[in-house]
Amino acid sequence: MATTFLANAKLVLSGDTLVLASTNNPSLERTFSFAFVSAPRLSRDGDEPFAFQSREYLRNLVVGKQVKCTVLYTIPGSGREYGTALLQDGTEFPDALVKSGWLKVREDAGRKEESEEVLERLNKLRTLESEAKSEGLGLHAGTDGVIQVQNDLGGPEFMNEWKGKTVDGIVERVISGDRLLVRLLLTEKKHWQVMTLIAGIRTPSTERVTNGQTQPAEEFGNEARSFVEQRLLQRQVKVKIVGASPQAQLVAAVIHPRGNIAEFLLQDGLARCNDFHSTMLGTDMATLRAAEKKAQAAHLRLHKNHVAKATDSKDLEMTVTKIIGADTVIVRGKTGAERRINLSSVRGPRAGEPSEAPFREEAKEFLRKKLIGKHVRITIDGAKAASDGFEAREVGTITQNGKNMGLLLVQEGYCTVIRHRKDDTDRAPNYDELLAAQETAKEQKKGMWSGKAPKVRQYVDMSESAQKAKIQLSTLARQRKVPGIVDFCKSGSRFTILIPREGAKLTLVLAGVRAPRAPGRTAQEKGEPFGQEALELANRRCNQRDCEIDVHDIDKVGGFIGDLYVNRESFAKTLVEEGLASVHEYSAEKAGNATELLAAQQRAKEGRKGLWQNWDPSQDVDEEAEAAPAEHTAGDVTIDKKPQDYRDIVITNVDAAGRLKIQEVGKGTVALTSLMAEFKKFHSDPKNNVPIKDNPKAGDFVAARFSADGEWYRARIRSNDRAAKVAEVVYIDYGNSEKQPWSELRPLDQPQFSIQKVKAQAIDAQLSFVQLPVSSDYLSDAISFLYEITEGRQLVGSFDFVDNKENLNYITIFDPESKDSNKATASVNRVIIQNGHAMVPRKLKPWERSPVFEPILKSLREAETVAKDKRLGMWEYGDITED
Repeated sequence: MATTFLANAKLVLSGDTLVLASTNNPSLERTFSFAFVSAPRLSRDGDEPFAFQSREYLRNLVVGKQVKCTVLYTIPGSGREYGTALLQDGTEFPDALVKSGWLKVREDAGRKEESEEVLERLNKLRTLESEAKSEGLGLHAGTDGVIQVQNDLGGPEFMNEWKGKTVDGIVERVISGDRLLVRLLLTEKKHWQVMTLIAGIRTPSTERVTNGQTQPAEEFGNEARSFVEQRLLQRQVKVKIVGASPQAQLVAAVIHPRGNIAEFLLQDGLARCNDFHSTMLGTDMATLRAAEKKAQAAHLRLHKNHVAKATDSKDLEMTVTKIIGADTVIVRGKTGAERRINLSSVRGPRAGEPSEAPFREEAKEFLRKKLIGKHVRITIDGAKAASDGFEAREVGTITQNGKNMGLLLVQEGYCTVIRHRKDDTDRAPNYDELLAAQETAKEQKKGMWSGKAPKVRQYVDMSESAQKAKIQLSTLARQRKVPGIVDFCKSGSRFTILIPREGAKLTLVLAGVRAPRAPGRTAQEKGEPFGQEALELANRRCNQRDCEIDVHDIDKVGGFIGDLYVNRESFAKTLVEEGLASVHEYSAEKAGNATELLAAQQRAKEGRKGLWQNWDPSQDVDEEAEAAPAEHTAGDVTIDKKPQDYRDIVITNVDAAGRLKIQEVGKGTVALTSLMAEFKKFHSDPKNNVPIKDNPKAGDFVAARFSADGEWYRARIRSNDRAAKVAEVVYIDYGNSEKQPWSELRPLDQPQFSIQKVKAQAIDAQLSFVQLPVSSDYLSDAISFLYEITEGRQLVGSFDFVDNKENLNYITIFDPESKDSNKATASVNRVIIQNGHAMVPRKLKPWERSPVFEPILKSLREAETVAKDKRLGMWEYGDITED
């Protein structure tokens, strides 16, 4: 008995077979074939002639429509149902298909049938078939019904011909929400039936069976597939070919008569944007991003837990103070606080990637030239707190003069674009533009995509030794304003400078100033007061900046002494003006910048800045009174006028080589007396008994107790015996030295006792025109004699010459209490020679040969003759200068 039912036509397998879906439950399906007829078959191995045309005729009539089916018989075993179908418009199947020539009546149909109704139906069908044959319709048109079907894209020729074009296609199967089997109707006689990825989206996976095991669908995966099936399965669509996946699958925009299916999936929260397709879609990706944002805002399906990014953050106006790498910078705001910013969605060359590593320095330098010291606008795109050993970080978009720095780096091939996780919202707002720029950079073979490593610039370290520095000195000293780059700030006044045009790297020490020492890398390497502040100022103003340098000289260890200009402004002046360095007047005079620096220092003092926060004008040394009119360099040949610089002095120490340490009696010593009284009181308090930290360095200032009198004095470490933990200290106000255990030393970090408060009072001096004996015995006698005639006396020193390079004063000493009526000849210099404890040098220095000193030299040589004649001191065995 025939049964009848209503269903929706979901799929047409061939011209005679349908897949039907229940009207009440679309997930329930049944296969239904037309009775008494047959159609040519479609097969992956090759379609029969007219199979596609037959199927298409039926597909166009029924897919998506409701049909009334009557089951006439069922095949035992398979359960396949056969019968007739009727559309709502009255079209009856299989009659309409036989009449159009797209079905043939089976030859065996009705042979065993006795029903008059069936036989009548068969006669009708055969009559319709005869009419179709006579008219040459459908399958009866001839032998030209074969269509070749290719099941893959083939070689690159396919994309060369079809990329960017929009063609007709039919969706044969829906594998998942973003993956379809599509028949591309490219030519009349050849079709491509290929796996197609919907461009720009990714949907959750559907349930699938792998190796006999069922893998469940991801959330909303089956729903996404059903969404597409209802709208696209066996529908004719427009297919815009945009590219191919790495697995050689077609990537295309599938356009339904009502629009792009990708947009509908995104709007309903059944898909996310696929970043990997961005470069294929170009500007079309923006439409998909907008659709995704709508679903996110509505928290639909995949975005039900979406947390919207804060959009009320204002753009930050900052200054770039340091370039860490091609993708990371340090910026400072108006309040002075610094922040580390990673450029959004881009990554600089990685050290571990052979193709990228050679570009690290070039990329960093590119960004340095663009940003260092510049005002920029920053939009924070995301932030992550520190966790699992990773530091906290902020990612942002940086623009300078309207130019997006991340985009610029990608365009030049100095950065690659990060592939974000699907749920990673910390990304650049112009992410698709970045991806497109990367593809362009690849095509143009820029930067890292060039295929060849850049030539790495090598810098020779000219400060590696004093010998190397001396070789380079003449070259640099001849030039003015040598362009360079501040590569590193070692302290407030010491820098590593790169000179690209010379291929040289050097250490530059600022001329004419002294900045306090900054703390070292360890807690034991304690710095001087304001040393850290000086270093921080140097880093803010100078580090990584383009600069100019003027080189004047070199120091003993290969450092170049000179001026540093950043933005045409002397940094030495800036440092002094901020009270973070003091002026070394002799050096400043030699460098020619004393007037400018002293004026800056005076402003710092009056403003009580930095080192001068406790400045007391009454204790300040009168610089003009101290200034020696005879300041020259060792290279000066003559002195035209005899210096008239007389100062009251006391000799505080004579070292083993006969070098003098003297104090100038005046405001400096008055201030010292006051300081020492406070110093003694401070160190007598038991609570101040704090030892220095381990590992003190040569040059550190300390407080030391002199072994001879048990009193505390200011001192400086000259050298260390680290094994014995013993330091040789020099008492900076008196010049004598001795060895002290580290445990007996105390830190000298109290501002009221610093050398900025009262400078070190012991200065180096040497007797003018006098050469002490070489022999240790005679030298010992000479030193003893010198102590005997000067110890405990206030003397007068005539400063004949100041050697700025050696920081040494050459003096003639007079004793005001001497009974010699001829004061001009009663100098200590003459007395020591006259008693045979010294001689007039046979090889005079250039300044000593000046005509103004000829009368003095004549007097001294006469005294030397007297000593020789009397066989005194070093002359006891005759004239030692004779051959």
